[in-house]
Amino acid sequence: MAARKIKGLYAITPDTPDAGALLAHVKLCLDGGASLVQYRNKMPGVRHLPLVAALAPLCRQHGVPLIVNDDAELAYAAKADGVHLGRDDGDIAAARQRLGADSIIGVSCYDDLQRAIDAQAAGADYVAFGSIFASPTKPHAQHTPLSLLTEGRSRLRIPIVAIGGITLHNAPQAIAAGADALAVISAVFDALDVQQAAQNFSNLFNRTDHDFP
Repeated sequence: MAARKIKGLYAITPDTPDAGALLAHVKLCLDGGASLVQYRNKMPGVRHLPLVAALAPLCRQHGVPLIVNDDAELAYAAKADGVHLGRDDGDIAAARQRLGADSIIGVSCYDDLQRAIDAQAAGADYVAFGSIFASPTKPHAQHTPLSLLTEGRSRLRIPIVAIGGITLHNAPQAIAAGADALAVISAVFDALDVQQAAQNFSNLFNRTDHDFP
């Protein structure tokens, strides 16, 4: 069931302490067709639980899973649908035990296919590779070639998320290479029309392979 949900635009929230603005922008993303939302906020001093607790019912109203970055305890407290684990964020088994069998657990695999294979074996619901392109959010992130998405597609049974520097212009390359979902921050949340930006990304998944150059 989780695998069927990991497809399309995966909207990742920007750093902000403004709950009202965040909720408004996430709603626009959802109205534009985002299929997943991840709460990610690296600002110091932010009270995360009220923000995530407010996002959870909003996402639920749209039938879209809410994933919390890094923190399984926060995901549990806010009744989110899952957690996304980086290299130093704990293991899959502990997160599964805390959040339950129906939760969605994703794992950052950077440019490491073996890490993705191991994550799949440990019960991850999806893996993320990146930075696929130069990222304004993580300018020093290690580059991951598009070919790794293609290789991953041939060796993994779970969905693949591409992350890092994805724009409407380069997104078709990631999809054609094998990405099931596109994790996007700036190209959606910094857009003048957030809903239209989300719709534009969502529309890419309604096209066939023959539509891409």
